[in-house]
Amino acid sequence: MRLVGLTGGIGSGKSTVSEQLRDNGAVVIDADAIVRELQRPGEPVFAAMVQRWGRDVVAEDGTLDRAAVAAIVFNDKDELKALESIVHPVLRTEIERRIAEQRSTENVVVLDMALLTEKANPYEVTEIIVVDLAPETAVDRLVRFRGFSEDDAAKRIAAQANREERLAVATHVIDNNGDLTALKQQVDALWQRLN
Repeated sequence: MRLVGLTGGIGSGKSTVSEQLRDNGAVVIDADAIVRELQRPGEPVFAAMVQRWGRDVVAEDGTLDRAAVAAIVFNDKDELKALESIVHPVLRTEIERRIAEQRSTENVVVLDMALLTEKANPYEVTEIIVVDLAPETAVDRLVRFRGFSEDDAAKRIAAQANREERLAVATHVIDNNGDLTALKQQVDALWQRLN
C-alpha cells in the first residue's frame, strides 16, 4: 500500500481531484463521506450532536441539518471544538480501520481529508497532495457554485489551515487556479508518478 494524503481548503476543488484519482484507480478514503455516514440518524455521533444542540440541527426529514450545524460552529470557536470532540475520535477509528484493510495490498490509497494539515499526521501518510488556489478564487467559487455568502465563505476559509501552512507540508501541489482541463492534466500526470 502507498498511503497518500489529499488536502485543500473549502472551495479548492479537492473533491474533484479525489474523484479523478479514484477514476484513475486509487482507493479513496474520503473523510467527509465517512463523517456523513457517522452523522446519519441512529448513529451515536448524530445522537451526541442532537443532545448538544437540540432539535434545531435536525431537518424536517429527520436527518442532520448540516447548514444549521455550520451556522453554529463556524460562528463560535467553543462550539467548533465541541463538534470536533464529538466527531473526530469516531472518525479517526473508522479511517484507521479502512487503512488497515488496505495495508497488505499494492494499492495507492488516497486519504482525502480537509483537516490533514491541522493534525500531526496521525495516519502516517508518506506524501501529501495539496490542491492549491488563491483564497479570493475559493471565495468566488463558493459564492457562485455553492450558494455561500461572501462573509460565510471567508469565515469557513479562515477556520481552516491557511494556504502557506498547507503548502509547507506538500509533497505534490495541484494548482487549481485554472480550468477543469488543466486540473485533469495535472492529476493524470501526478497519477503516473504515484504508480
